[in-house]
Amino acid sequence: MDSRTHRVRAWLRETQDRILDALLGEDRAAELTEDTWERSGGGGGLTRVIADGEVIERGGVNFSHVYGDALPSAATVHRPELAGRAFHALGVSVVVHPLNPYVPTSHCNVRYFAAEAPGETPVWWFGGGFDLTPYYGFESDVRSWHRTAAALCEEFGQDVYPRFKEWCDRYFFLAHRNEARGVGGLFFDDLNEWGFDRCERFAKRIGHGYVDAYLPIVRRRRGTPWTKREREFQLMRRGRYVEFNLVHDRGTLFGLQSGGRTESILMSLPPLVRWCYDWKPAPGSTEASLVQRFLRPRDWLQAP
Repeated sequence: MDSRTHRVRAWLRETQDRILDALLGEDRAAELTEDTWERSGGGGGLTRVIADGEVIERGGVNFSHVYGDALPSAATVHRPELAGRAFHALGVSVVVHPLNPYVPTSHCNVRYFAAEAPGETPVWWFGGGFDLTPYYGFESDVRSWHRTAAALCEEFGQDVYPRFKEWCDRYFFLAHRNEARGVGGLFFDDLNEWGFDRCERFAKRIGHGYVDAYLPIVRRRRGTPWTKREREFQLMRRGRYVEFNLVHDRGTLFGLQSGGRTESILMSLPPLVRWCYDWKPAPGSTEASLVQRFLRPRDWLQAP
């Protein structure tokens, strides 16, 4: 492990601790399970699962560092020139599935890859971002989420937020349903264009800024009364979340192909979910509003 990988590993572990502490501080009734695991091909991780709280029904803050002699195909599908290289892959992955249907699900990921081959220049890059998946839409929540995302990007260039926001809209999209998974946020991958120190600083900033974007929304909505109807809608919409993660998500595929711990990789899935055949919301309902007003790419920084 070279000095860069060692340095990134240290602040990723610190980021895991920081996010976990913030989430547990928000839901002191939640139970924490910690699980250290090892990968037979090299490396391992620390899984931390939060469950059965007053706010968080199921969530996790995972750290992993795996390495091996050849990158899995999920990591080379867009970079075929790297096939066969030895690699280190490190990351922190966060998902929160709240109990209250009025509190959105959220996801954050920050990762680092380094790939090497004898006689070749080492290749490295950062990736990650965060995104929001509400079940009931509130414009003030989505605008504050995106304003925080834009502020985190500001020092790195005026084009960074719109570029990574648009990338997020494209990535978290269920092509088989022609529908967005949520209201977006930031997504980036293969980031090395600014040089190592600047790219590292950006990735670290995103990991630290996630709770600043998410927790104010949690506090606004956690006390909202809800009924069986809202709960059933939440569980049905969670089905879309499962579909995306199992069909489209590159991180899930990489974890499974690289021999990571399956239970930790699938921590991103909600504990309860339902599918309804050919379900359609009632016209004019709040459920219809989610699809018609929120699950479409918009410029959330503009005044309403």
